[in-house]
Amino acid sequence: MTKPALDEFVVQFWGVRGSVPSPGFETIRYGGNTSCIEIRAAGKRIIFDAGTGLRNLGKELEGQTNLELHMCFTHYHWDHIQGLPFFDPLFQSGNSLHVYGQVPEEVRPMTLEEHFYHRVLHKDSPIPLANLETNIFFHELTCGETFKIGDAEIATAPLNHPNGAMGYRVSWQDRAIVYCTDTEHYPDHLDENILNLAKDSDILVYDAMYTDEEYHDPKSPKVGWGHSTWQEGLKLTKAANIRKLAVFHHEPNHTDDILDSIAKDLAEKSEESFLAKEKAIASVFD
Repeated sequence: MTKPALDEFVVQFWGVRGSVPSPGFETIRYGGNTSCIEIRAAGKRIIFDAGTGLRNLGKELEGQTNLELHMCFTHYHWDHIQGLPFFDPLFQSGNSLHVYGQVPEEVRPMTLEEHFYHRVLHKDSPIPLANLETNIFFHELTCGETFKIGDAEIATAPLNHPNGAMGYRVSWQDRAIVYCTDTEHYPDHLDENILNLAKDSDILVYDAMYTDEEYHDPKSPKVGWGHSTWQEGLKLTKAANIRKLAVFHHEPNHTDDILDSIAKDLAEKSEESFLAKEKAIASVFD
């Protein structure tokens, strides 16, 4: 993998599965790793979440030196941090990692740095974390604030998820990619936080773990579990004038065949929208 081009603005998917890794013959085409995406904008490499997909990104970066990486966390549930101890660039001297995120209310007054070392990089990790070599810098965020990484502007907004989560909008050259995973829609209205964050964006990466039928299944309802559906994502996409919906955070029990069926239904309603697949790349300029 080469360094990001200065005129590049893309999202690449490294882990697209929700809740728990789901490897196997039935998940090969879409992938079984948990949440991790990379947005390359204005020559910067910005990573969102550190699920098990992060390990493969680290393998792609193998051999590169003096890396400057930026990692933003939506929240710290297991499926969003499991890959961190297996991220090879952390163990190479000369690299730098900038960590961005909010501190959960339940652990305050911990700083982001304390939270990262004591709760994200867990003491029970199978990797000897004392061997970390990269330089790590911490940027504690307050949900709702805007900041910059190089020439890219990053806006944030709260999401509807147990223990809280934060959505991100990356804007550059009048284009935007929005990442809103681990959020549950409301029964009687569209989420104003997401509508405002994603308005007129090019790509919305959205938590669509379930179908509407699964979400409301009377035998096993998913109401209150903190996740949404692709149909609700499509409503947001149309209401906020978003060009493409990227269906993300796939249910671990959804096989490739099930996801193919969802992709077919989605394409009938929105030609440019798609289901996220591991290693796939989507550009704002396509």
